[in-house]
Amino acid sequence: MRIEPNVEDLKELARSIFEQALADCSIERAFDRVMRIDGVGRRLLLGGEDVVALDRLKRVRVVAVGKAGAAMLGALLARLRLAAACELKGVLIAGERPRDLPASIEFFPGGHPVPNEASFAGASAALAMLRALGDASPEDALCIFLISGGASAMMELPLDPAISLEDTVRFHQALVHSGASIVEINCVRKHFSAVKGGRLAVAAGRAQKISLLVSDVPPAHLDALASGPTIADPTTIAECREILARYGLMGRFPEAVRRFFASPELPESPKPGELSSRNWKLLDSEEFGELARSHAARLGFHTAIDNTCDDWSYDTAAGYLLDRLRQLRREHARVCLISAGEVTVRVPSSFAESGDRVSDAAGRARHVGGRNQHLALYLATQLVPTDGPMAALSVGSDGIDGNSNAAGAIVDEHTLDGEYPVAAERGFRRTQPVSRRDSAQHALKEFDSFTWLSGIGATVVTGPTGHNLRDLRILLSG
Repeated sequence: MRIEPNVEDLKELARSIFEQALADCSIERAFDRVMRIDGVGRRLLLGGEDVVALDRLKRVRVVAVGKAGAAMLGALLARLRLAAACELKGVLIAGERPRDLPASIEFFPGGHPVPNEASFAGASAALAMLRALGDASPEDALCIFLISGGASAMMELPLDPAISLEDTVRFHQALVHSGASIVEINCVRKHFSAVKGGRLAVAAGRAQKISLLVSDVPPAHLDALASGPTIADPTTIAECREILARYGLMGRFPEAVRRFFASPELPESPKPGELSSRNWKLLDSEEFGELARSHAARLGFHTAIDNTCDDWSYDTAAGYLLDRLRQLRREHARVCLISAGEVTVRVPSSFAESGDRVSDAAGRARHVGGRNQHLALYLATQLVPTDGPMAALSVGSDGIDGNSNAAGAIVDEHTLDGEYPVAAERGFRRTQPVSRRDSAQHALKEFDSFTWLSGIGATVVTGPTGHNLRDLRILLSG
C-alpha cells in the first residue's frame, strides 16, 4: 500500500527539489555546453559559432563581475588556451577572492546589496584597463566579459563624479525598496552609471567583445542583467524619468542624485546599432525551473511550471499561485507547481533608509527579511486547513534574501496554528503569547518576516551559493 506524505514530508521534498536543481545548475557544466576550443586551429567556439582565432591574439582582457563571477572566471581560465606571447589581464569583482587567482587578475570585493568602496574601485580599474587598449584591432585584442547577478551593486561608478559613495548607496536603496520591477530599476541604473547600459563595452574601443551571461533577469530582458554593462540599451532617458515619477523616487534620492537626473543635459546610453558586442547565455531562471520540475517528476508529482506572476506584487502573486495549485489538485493527487522569477515588495522609506538591519531601543533587530520570506509568510496567512497537506517554499538562488542571512522560507497550512510564544519581542505590549496569526500579520506589517519565521524554524538557510538565477517558488500538494 502506498503511503502518502504528510506535510513534514512535503516540506523536506520541497527543500530537496530546490537543492538538487541548484546543484545541477553548475557553472562548469554550462561552460562545457557552450564553450569549446578547436585544438587544431586554436579557435574559440561559443554555442557552435566560430568566434576568434586565439593564437593570433596579442592581448586578452577579462572582466568578471557578480555573485558567480569567481566561478565563471575559474571555468574560463581552465579552458582558455592562449599563445605564450599573448598578454592576459583582468579584473574580478566578486564577494570573495579565489585562492588560485592569477597575479594578472586584480580582485575587488564589491558590495552587495549596495555598492561599497571596492565597487567604485573595481569599476574604475575595469574602465582604465579597457581604455588602455586604445585603438587595438579586433584581430589583436579580445575582451571577455563574465557577467552574473549581483553585478549592479558590485560594480558601480556614477556618471557624475560629484555623486559620492554615500549618495550612491542611498540611490540604490531607494530603487530596491521602491516596488519597481528589476527591468524598471535597471533602466534607471543604466542612466546613472558610467559602467552600465553598454558603457563598459564602449570603453574597450575596437577590440573584439564577447559576453558570457549567468542571468538573474527575465529571459526577454537580458539587457537588464547587471544593468547591461556590455549590451546596448533599448531604454531611453524619457522612460527613465517616467519610472522615477511613477514611483515617486526623486523625493527619496539624495540632493546630488536629484540634481543629476533633473539636468537637461543627462547623457543618453549607447543604443542598439551603436555597440558591437556579442552575448551568450550560460544559465538562467528558466533552466533552473526546468531542472526543479524534472526532479519533482521523478518523485511522482504531476508537475507544472507557471512563471506568469514574475515581477508581480507579492500578494497578487501569492493569490495567483494558490488558485493555480488548488485547480491542479482537483485533477491530480500529487502536484508540484514551480514558479521562477521575482516578486516585488514595496517597503516604506521609513523602513528602508538604512538598507540593513535596524535595531530597536533594546538592541533587537527589526525590519529583517526579504521578498521570499515576506511572500512565504503571506502565503501562510492565506492557507486554510482544507488546503492540506501542502507546502510552499520560496527561496533566492543566491542564498541571500533581503537583509537577512536566510535564502527564504517554507510554510504549510499549519504554520499559523497555535500561539507565538514571544509576543513582547514581536512588538506587542503584552508579554503573554498571542496567536501566531495575529503575530504573523504584525510581522508582515513591520516587514520583519525573518524574525518571525526564524522563531519557528521556518527559514531556509544555505549560505551564499555563488549563483544568482533569480528566485524559485515550489508549491507541493500531496
